[in-house]
Amino acid sequence: MTDQPQFPTSAQPGGQAEPTPASAGAAGDQLRQSLARVRAEVGKAVVGQDGAVTGLIIALLARGHVLLEGVPGVAKTLLVRSISQALSLDTKRVQFTPDLMPGDVTGSLIYDAKAGEFSFRQGPVFTNILLADEINRTPPKTQSALLEAMEERQVSADGVTRKLPDPFLVAATQNPIEYEGTYTLPEAQLDRFLLKLVLDLPERDTEVSVLTRHANGFNPRDLVAAGVTPVLGPVELRQAQDAVTAVQASPDVLAYIVDLARATRQSPSVKLGVSPRGSTALLAAAKAWAWLNGYPGVTPDHVQAMVLPVMRHRIQLRPEAELEGVSVDAILRSILTQVRVPL
Repeated sequence: MTDQPQFPTSAQPGGQAEPTPASAGAAGDQLRQSLARVRAEVGKAVVGQDGAVTGLIIALLARGHVLLEGVPGVAKTLLVRSISQALSLDTKRVQFTPDLMPGDVTGSLIYDAKAGEFSFRQGPVFTNILLADEINRTPPKTQSALLEAMEERQVSADGVTRKLPDPFLVAATQNPIEYEGTYTLPEAQLDRFLLKLVLDLPERDTEVSVLTRHANGFNPRDLVAAGVTPVLGPVELRQAQDAVTAVQASPDVLAYIVDLARATRQSPSVKLGVSPRGSTALLAAAKAWAWLNGYPGVTPDHVQAMVLPVMRHRIQLRPEAELEGVSVDAILRSILTQVRVPL
């Protein structure tokens, strides 16, 4: 895993030891310790994806959604199922296909012959974590069915608005290699994902560890047998979310976030830069990262740690830049070195 924040222990994302925060409440410390144990529980089923685990926790704390990109077989689905188990959250999986209809996701009206009336049957979106598998394999009409759910946390059908469970997160997966039979995600939908996490193929030692587990009888479809146990539940998670909203950001840090976003719009290789929604997403993710590290306020380091996962899917390159092999991540790294960091 590269360019994703690792779960805080005694070091910050850059690898240098952080000073002890000035203040940290006992309740907050307990919540942080519980969330740190989530990694250990997920690690019983998933090997070598600590950065993705952290990203999913950050998204939950910031009330955002996650786009998981990786080739088949890098444990994207297993990762989501494992973190749901460790957090006592309900999860449902939808395999997105070309013939999937919006009602198959959100739910639809069903005629009850006995009662002589229509009733609403909830779709799989009524859950805590919705795994939208291969989201780019369904047409934009069905993809757009998630827009209201992702932004408003509700579903409207037949003039009635129905609230979704809290917490609610969409974890969508897509394959970066196989584009045959896929549909490009609309910019409006991409912009509603808080983070885009890239799951790389594992290193040799990690892959050996995976095979060793399977040789010893590990069954990825039975997380209980694998020993993945709940660490905390929805109530504690909502408490952590409330604590994240209380994290402060100074005017200098806010200006720094704006400067980073504006720099993406001014890059000669970029056709579409980060929108103001992207700036607010960066702030939300940085606040969650700061809270996980035990800080009462956001520092530039927290912002920098979240720039790539927050911004990489919100930028469109110019055709000539794509032909030259320029990558979005390279542009973002360059921007981080060019934009002045507040002291």
